[in-house]
Amino acid sequence: MSLLTERLHFTLPPELEAHEPPEARGLARDQVRLLVSHQAGDRLTHAQFRDLPRFLQPGDLLVANDSATIPAALTVRDARGGEEFCLHLSTRLTGDLWAVEPRETQPRSGAELLLPGGGRAPLLAPYGDSRRLWVARLELPEEPFAYLARWGWPIAYSYLHARWPIELYQTVYAREPGSAEMPSAGRPFTQALLARLARRGVGFATLTLHTGVASLEAHELPYPEQFRVPAETAEAVRATRAASGRVIAIGTTVVRALESAVDDAGRVITSQGWTDLVITPERGVRVVDGLLTGFHEPEATHLAMLAAIASRRHLELAYQAALAGGYLWHEFGDLHLLLP
Repeated sequence: MSLLTERLHFTLPPELEAHEPPEARGLARDQVRLLVSHQAGDRLTHAQFRDLPRFLQPGDLLVANDSATIPAALTVRDARGGEEFCLHLSTRLTGDLWAVEPRETQPRSGAELLLPGGGRAPLLAPYGDSRRLWVARLELPEEPFAYLARWGWPIAYSYLHARWPIELYQTVYAREPGSAEMPSAGRPFTQALLARLARRGVGFATLTLHTGVASLEAHELPYPEQFRVPAETAEAVRATRAASGRVIAIGTTVVRALESAVDDAGRVITSQGWTDLVITPERGVRVVDGLLTGFHEPEATHLAMLAAIASRRHLELAYQAALAGGYLWHEFGDLHLLLP
């Protein structure tokens, strides 16, 4: 299985990492930059995100992930050793069982983690074949999302220079809490921009996929995530394709969900459950025509999905242009629109 982690090489300079939200840089959400890359002719256009309606056609359909980001990071302490460290909650599995990621520590099976406010989290076993994710039982004094709202904060990595409130990690159309990390491709949308797209005749539909932590190691495949494609979205995708419109996914999570909801006849149908689908160039895509996404790091497995939509050569051209043009990476960075 090709995940491109050994085949798309570039170095990401630290100055191209977005260290804070665009609002902290004096920009509105929709004033981040947008690189539009057309596979036909390898044409590249530099724009602002608020220019998005220029590049879409009446009859196109945008599909977004309406999962809301939860403040999934906690400061915890090992009951035996007293060591204090950060715990990332990745995925709610069933009941009070979660996949979690203890950060910068050496976890052990049976460890009892003491959580703020009187909570506890015994580590039961490694999660699947992961070397860093564990299954834990969360024993909390209140409902998990209420507890996290009180004690947690958004997951953040070292390239961010400050801690930012959870509101800056939500899209304007977020509805159902559940994502450990923001489905960030949709962050630049505003209600005004959505209204402009509607006036242009561009459709908009939503699905739900709750994302886990993104800090995969090089050997790890993306793990299962919970998703739901409602009937109205499945119908909108089928109608768009029947009318020869383009289905544009807002983010890699949407691609994974839509491609997991395809029946044997190649049609998107109402679906829900867990998907372990890994999209590679060999597998390809069946219903997605284009993708709006951020810029991904060299080792990111998402690059394999991008190469299933575009060619490796086209991706190399686009990423060379993004690097040369000073585009910003990560969840508060700039966007890339891949079109046929």
